[in-house]
Amino acid sequence: MVNEGTQASTFVRQKIERLLNSKNESATRATLANLRRGLGKPPGSMPELWADTLEGLPNTLAGTTGGPTRGEWAVHTALTLFALHQQGKDPRRKPMSRAGESLGMSLRRLVKSEDDLARVKRRFDAAATAHSPEEFSHHLRGLVQLLKAEDIPLDYPALAEDLYWFQFPQARDNLRLHWGRDFYHVAARDTQDPDNTDEGKDDTDENQ
Repeated sequence: MVNEGTQASTFVRQKIERLLNSKNESATRATLANLRRGLGKPPGSMPELWADTLEGLPNTLAGTTGGPTRGEWAVHTALTLFALHQQGKDPRRKPMSRAGESLGMSLRRLVKSEDDLARVKRRFDAAATAHSPEEFSHHLRGLVQLLKAEDIPLDYPALAEDLYWFQFPQARDNLRLHWGRDFYHVAARDTQDPDNTDEGKDDTDENQ
């Protein structure tokens, strides 16, 4: 069975890698500027974005009739948010897409105080409990602005997969659990006492 969420993730990764590795800096800047203009707009509604969001899209994600498919929506949203995040930053020296930096992990890195925790958690909760893809996308845009201001990267291929599955109401609770685990896992890891990282090591050595 084809995992369409994984296909959306792979497609976004390939598109971003081409942008980040391009030696034509002016073309990269123009593409990112075009993508930013697509923020909040339906997939396919801007012909100047077709090559960036639709060209090469797997047939399982592409629609043939009617409105945008789940795959088209996920890809378009992830790429336009990435372009927003990358704005004003050198794509080669400071890429804002980084593997392994999930939504929950990246947002937790915004927290430096109790006030930050309350502010970030409130906005994260609003996104996580959205009732439609459009509402979710709206809240994500604000969260990406926060990450952008602090130069905190986000795994956009992983976000594309999340965006795909978010469109299935029955999958949303699993996504929320995943985001919550990541948000608090980072907190636990970052506050771990470094003196305890080798706990039990000496006992093991003495028993050998």
